[in-house]
Amino acid sequence: MRLTEPVGPAQLSLGALALILALAAIGGAWAFQLIGGYQPCALCLEQREPYYVGLPLLIIALAITKRMPEARFTRLLYLLFAAIFAYGFALAAYHAGAEWQFWAGPTDCGSTVEMTTDASSLLTQLQGIKLVSCTEAAGRFLGISFAGWNAVATLAVTLLGLKAAFGAAGRD
Repeated sequence: MRLTEPVGPAQLSLGALALILALAAIGGAWAFQLIGGYQPCALCLEQREPYYVGLPLLIIALAITKRMPEARFTRLLYLLFAAIFAYGFALAAYHAGAEWQFWAGPTDCGSTVEMTTDASSLLTQLQGIKLVSCTEAAGRFLGISFAGWNAVATLAVTLLGLKAAFGAAGRD
């Protein structure tokens, strides 16, 4: 399969599935932070960047697939999307491995702190801060940390993107 061939219903289905999975993953991360009170470390926040870059690209690819299936560069967009999420998978796998002590995590990793401009509330704010280490899982579900689940999600999204880039245009 060449990357310049037209796309079809298969790319639309695969892209939509990737979009739903990726939105669920990033939505879950935000929900755990805002509703569950789990504060992300710096590496957790870095793992969100592929979502912020890749999802708009995927939406563009899906729109082109729907409106102009004969466009010759659409498969390249799916491939770029997959590459962005492959980077996300590498970050998540690295982070999960550091949490399991398979290798050392980053030495400069801790949670991000929003600083106040009001000196009178500085002490109160500092007392309420709980620093989060990149090498300690904030939580686990079914024995897998949030970074581990992100590795699973980004790998699945990467594979869907690759299938959209290289798969046949017809229904799979």
